[in-house]
Amino acid sequence: MSISLSTLRAACAAIVLLFAYSQPAAAQLVFKPTADAVHEDQLLKSLKEGDKITGRITIPDPMARNLIQPAGKDWRDFQRHKLPIIGGVAIIGMLALLAIFLAVRGRVRVEHGLSGIKILRFASFERFTHWLTATCFIILALSGLNISFGRVLILPLFGPDAFSTLTAWGKIAHNYLAFPFMLGIAIMFVIWIKDNIPGKLDLVWLREGGGILKSGEHPPAKRFNAGQKGIFWMVVVGGALMSVSGWFLLFPYIPANVTALQFWTVVHAVIAMLFIAGILAHIYIGTVGMEGAFEAMGSGEVDLNWAKEHHSLWVEEEQAKGHVPDTGRSRPMPAE
Repeated sequence: MSISLSTLRAACAAIVLLFAYSQPAAAQLVFKPTADAVHEDQLLKSLKEGDKITGRITIPDPMARNLIQPAGKDWRDFQRHKLPIIGGVAIIGMLALLAIFLAVRGRVRVEHGLSGIKILRFASFERFTHWLTATCFIILALSGLNISFGRVLILPLFGPDAFSTLTAWGKIAHNYLAFPFMLGIAIMFVIWIKDNIPGKLDLVWLREGGGILKSGEHPPAKRFNAGQKGIFWMVVVGGALMSVSGWFLLFPYIPANVTALQFWTVVHAVIAMLFIAGILAHIYIGTVGMEGAFEAMGSGEVDLNWAKEHHSLWVEEEQAKGHVPDTGRSRPMPAE
């Protein structure tokens, strides 16, 4: 028995219609592609903060069962849009302030000239610890900034191949240099904490602007003045936060929670941007900003006149120990 072409077409049409009516979800998927998107959006909005849509898994990693995490959209928006703004304002703003300060104030000179007499300020181990931490910090900062700004600044200049190679090596350096950086922070805390306890003398230094805002008499200070103590605590506290947050990022299975990891990445990134801005001020004052300052961490010895102007009470202590020749009348040490 032969079947006509028209009969075959009618049978096919009937099958399609029957399938459409019996499978409304499939018909909706084919003919109304935006409907599921609407339902998904409503579903995501109905979830509370921290909620997730999870599935069932047979592997031991509990994070792998998370199918949808609405908070991830906010985290991604922060990383791509808000964090570059925070970093740009902090870093570029600090560079602008330092440029203005240099133009207005100029370099802080040794007012009575260099004496030619040297005094040991930092021993070899102290300088080694400083440069170990500083070198690691610079590489960590550059490789970290590449994550936030590399696609915008480096990728267009060097192309995708060079950018991907740079980023891959930067990631390796960032992961492994984090450990000597954390070690350096811990050592600095141990060897310098005794000289960085805040006291009443620091209030006088702050009130007089450390003697660097304008030429004139410098306020008395011991081995570390209030400004240097501020840098010390910024490095210790900021370094501790960077270390804790970075530890969770290096070993993400410790918290075993995606939301916790997102929190620590935000902490790590924000502290890093502020940390870099603060260290820029430290680098400025230790190099072009102040005459004679770099030698403290360079050779370890500073000029006696520089030391008397910026750390007069420390010089008196060293003279009392016989480490420095007494070349002038000592100023009485105020009580703290």
